Amino acid sequence: MRASPEDDPMSVEIRFFGAARQVTGSRYLVSVGDESVMIDCGLFQERALLDRNWNPSPAPVGTVRALLLTHAHIDHTGWVPRFVKLGYSGPIHATAPTVALCDIMLRDSARIQMEDAAYKRRRHRKEGRRGPHPEVPLYTDQDAAEALKLFRPVEYRTPVPITPRITAEWWDAGHILGSAMIHLRCRCADRDRTIIFSGDIGRHDRPLLEDPSYFARADAVVMESTYGDRNHEPAGDVLQQLEDHFRRTFARGGKVIIPVFAVERAQELLYYISRLVRRHRLPTIPIFLDSPMAIDVTDVFRRFRNWMDDETRTLFADGESPLRFPGLKMTRTTEESIAINSVKTPCVIMATAGMCNAGRIKHHLKHNIGRPENLILFVGYQAQGTLGREIVDGKKTVRIHGRFYDVAAEIAQMHGFSGHADRDGLLRWITHFRPTPRHLFLTHGEEGPMTSLRQAILERTGIRAAMPEYGARFVLTD
Repeated sequence: MRASPEDDPMSVEIRFFGAARQVTGSRYLVSVGDESVMIDCGLFQERALLDRNWNPSPAPVGTVRALLLTHAHIDHTGWVPRFVKLGYSGPIHATAPTVALCDIMLRDSARIQMEDAAYKRRRHRKEGRRGPHPEVPLYTDQDAAEALKLFRPVEYRTPVPITPRITAEWWDAGHILGSAMIHLRCRCADRDRTIIFSGDIGRHDRPLLEDPSYFARADAVVMESTYGDRNHEPAGDVLQQLEDHFRRTFARGGKVIIPVFAVERAQELLYYISRLVRRHRLPTIPIFLDSPMAIDVTDVFRRFRNWMDDETRTLFADGESPLRFPGLKMTRTTEESIAINSVKTPCVIMATAGMCNAGRIKHHLKHNIGRPENLILFVGYQAQGTLGREIVDGKKTVRIHGRFYDVAAEIAQMHGFSGHADRDGLLRWITHFRPTPRHLFLTHGEEGPMTSLRQAILERTGIRAAMPEYGARFVLTD
């Protein structure tokens, strides 16, 4: 592979504009001659990288023929309204469930952008200062609405002509509902070349979802590496561990506060709690899902039940929803959310955002993180620079909404819920290729896990994977 292109009008070039030695902000530009498509268009969420969300488009907007999305998570889609605001007007291709989820998530992201901008204006006015960025939202609800008009649904394993030289196909990634790996076929002067973007690779035998897809051949692979340096606890332990965490906290009169991602993690928790409740393994207590977005997403799961695994489809067909159970209270309004604070008895509160960087979870943390009887239970990945990462790393005092709070609650983290393949899962996926890909690019990971995975892949396959830096450019060669 070369670090810069030559004057070949039919060369295949990949540029990396996000998730490059960090987890968030996935954006990749693939060009075949003068035809370019962008794979994913995510927000940067690490605190140190937030400035990049305000940067100009990484590629001239008019040169991008199409935008292809792997799945609905904001670190893969959250920059789409900004991209459209900057002038992009082409099609946005994604699976049908991803289109439905983005309709919820991008509108919610716009709401958060607008609320954060208004809050900053009020705070800066009060403090007599200004921040480094304009006190305006990155994009508005109208920008999100305009972007959503460009979405085009696709099915799994169905080739979609994107440009005269590029055809794309979406394969189940097993990560969240509708998640996909994208297989690109690029027509070059000498021969076709294939590129596979792994998206976020899921795990085997998880509830609700099918297992991730595997491939036998590709010229180039762009592969995630989130958990490249560790393995998860056995999935079979999740139900017992969840019960143990709940019972231990309830015994001391505490509340369990769970930051959740609105997509997949909230629904997976509902699935496991439903099993505990229906098997009478929990006392009768209120269990709150305090997130309008997570509630809406749960409705999408019901609509797209045919995209789930056989077990889940059977449960729905038998009239036993795995996403509802006695004691579950779904709170949509602000008044209902505030009222949860008046509950003095043990309860479970699930609220977004999963990394505690926005949303109602911040308010629940303010009210509960300083009480030793409570448990803050993390069931998802916490990126560097987020409030959630500070808490799981053991910081004794954290800043929430501009004020500092002592951390007195018990802090626990369960990795068995992860929607990402672990080290063994990633190695299993990449070693399925025969022959091994000529080009392998590791992305979507912090440098430590990425470096560890790179060495393991080298030892296992002989592939010397690249770890692209932000803005890196590679031309695929034979």
